[in-house]
Amino acid sequence: MSTTTATGTTASGTPTPARHAAISLRGVRKTYGRICALDGLDLEIGAGEIVALLGPNGAGKSTAMEMMVGLATADAGQVRILGTDPVTATRTGLIGTMLQSGALLPDQSVRSMLRMLHALQAHPMPLETVAEQADITDLLTRRIGALSGGQAQRVRFAIALLGDPQVLLLDEPTVGMDIGARRAFWDQMREVAATGRTIVFATHHLDEAEREARRVIVMDRGRVVADGTVPEISAVVGGRVITLRGADAAAVAALPGVESAGADETDPERVRALCSDSDAALAALFTGGLAGEVHEVLVSAPGLEEAFLRITDHSDQTDTTVPDGADR
Repeated sequence: MSTTTATGTTASGTPTPARHAAISLRGVRKTYGRICALDGLDLEIGAGEIVALLGPNGAGKSTAMEMMVGLATADAGQVRILGTDPVTATRTGLIGTMLQSGALLPDQSVRSMLRMLHALQAHPMPLETVAEQADITDLLTRRIGALSGGQAQRVRFAIALLGDPQVLLLDEPTVGMDIGARRAFWDQMREVAATGRTIVFATHHLDEAEREARRVIVMDRGRVVADGTVPEISAVVGGRVITLRGADAAAVAALPGVESAGADETDPERVRALCSDSDAALAALFTGGLAGEVHEVLVSAPGLEEAFLRITDHSDQTDTTVPDGADR
């Protein structure tokens, strides 16, 4: 992966740094008491990449993102954003952040709050452009306290764009949105990505990562445990996946050849089963007690969801918490 980028300018005419990775973390370590949040994390993201940052709760994703914007400092190692330190990058607008629970001003209108924050930016993007890119033009006169959860997330995205950043960090950007709002958000995000910005998003919606990211990084216990395209990461899992309607997950999990079964993330009414022997599972499915119940049966290759669960399975791993007396 290349770590260089040609010199250019932002939409507002601000020069962009050259010959640097967009995000670089080298040997970054962070502990909180006995808990190791980041354990020598090495991570590099090139300019213009769209990257999904995945991991189970406690994997270190939030700590890593806090490092990238200067909200936390490393006990060891180095963090650089477009060749500069995170605090400077944030102050000068090189990096913008959308936090899932970023505080808003409930008694203000969307327009008045954005105008106030717009005046604080070193090189602000025109407010009209921000509203258009975040798809909030119709919300500008609304009081923030009256917004739905999904609308508030779009306002948080607008705040992240105010400084015309070259790097965007999105922490659970579609939390609180229904399926329609999530799809609309990503339609808008593709237009933003087309401007050449680097976009890193953390999400628990693996279907979003599978669909939107050109590169997926999986973190676990403070380290990168997988890094590649969706097909590359999905290739760690063999077998086939069967999805169907009309049976509960427990009944499907009991079929021969089925390793695990649960609700499909994108449609809870469907059951998704990972099979080591899909032929045996299908034969039992259509000749056993479920034969008259199941419908819409689909067989496919394993995807990101199965790979993620396999990669972050701790059943054969040892604990990585910091022992008593270890340095922070």
